[in-house]
Amino acid sequence: MNSQKRIAADIAECALFVALMVAAAFIKIPFPVPLTFQTVVSVLAGLLLGAKKGAAAMAVYAFMGLAGLPVFAAGGGIYYIFKPSFGYIPGFIAAAAVAGAVAGRANLPLWRYILAATVAFLANYLIGVPYCMVCAKIMGVENLANLLVTGNLIYMPKDAALSVLAAVVARKILPALGCKIKNAKKG
Repeated sequence: MNSQKRIAADIAECALFVALMVAAAFIKIPFPVPLTFQTVVSVLAGLLLGAKKGAAAMAVYAFMGLAGLPVFAAGGGIYYIFKPSFGYIPGFIAAAAVAGAVAGRANLPLWRYILAATVAFLANYLIGVPYCMVCAKIMGVENLANLLVTGNLIYMPKDAALSVLAAVVARKILPALGCKIKNAKKG
């Protein structure tokens, strides 16, 4: 594939995952913090697009929201950085990068995809939870232990299970996509 076609294909692949992230933000199940499916999309982006393109797609999503487009679960705008849940947004970028880096290339055993998805899911939470707690502390939230559980930890089993599902889906999809994504996994 010539370089112009490859660039166009890369942009299209990233745009697809940006659109999936926006859709995942608006598929909400009401809880104290909106229950979305963004973690699984970020993990899948890394597994299918590779570390660089997966992270780039998630970064575009983050910049769109910070620029004011209402693509985040509760809107958008630069003020969003003051929301305790904002830490998960850079966590999505990290999750995609980690998933792609750990998975490495296509046609690996399923356990490798599951490992990549699990480490990516944990990377998201390793950024999201501390950000949430620090932001809430600065904002004067008194019951931080309750926030830790009800605003963060309660969602981990759902995101862990969906991340493993993403690994299974990626392992099944990659061979069908052939060398397009496989070559992208190198970068």
